[in-house]
Amino acid sequence: MNTRSTSISNDEVMECLRRVPDPEIPVLSVVDLGLIRQVSWEGPVCVVTITPTYSGCPAMQEISTDIKNILHARGVDQVRIETQLSPAWTTDWMTPEGRSALKDYGIAPPGEKAIDISGITRRATDVLVACPLCGSSHTRLISHFGSTSCKALYRCNDCGEPFDYFKAH
Repeated sequence: MNTRSTSISNDEVMECLRRVPDPEIPVLSVVDLGLIRQVSWEGPVCVVTITPTYSGCPAMQEISTDIKNILHARGVDQVRIETQLSPAWTTDWMTPEGRSALKDYGIAPPGEKAIDISGITRRATDVLVACPLCGSSHTRLISHFGSTSCKALYRCNDCGEPFDYFKAH
């Protein structure tokens, strides 16, 4: 018998998870970032499967705690977080809303796909990165690493402002 501690549906669980921010980029939810792989139930236990942006991500403990807390507040008594490392997370899993939120926050979203149709990982070396502040594509790479290793630092040649670019991976 599959009894749950509440009558919350998987869709309602996902709505709750849309309110869990990424600790490093709080304008992104864990759903918008593409970390949530699956929501399922094992009897009364809500099982949330997550894929970290990389296997050693220090934010995963905080994210797991935040997921449990928001679901407990919604009345889900038992929550288990499972980590799935394969397939590896990719920026291709980010939602359009997440990409838009990044841009509005001043971070240029990934401009290309990380995985091509054949499943081969590719990284473009000649990415055209538009400034999230003024929209100009007249930008230049300053450093391959920005405020975190998943971002690169660019400067807009038109408005002069530096900005992070969330690299495709």
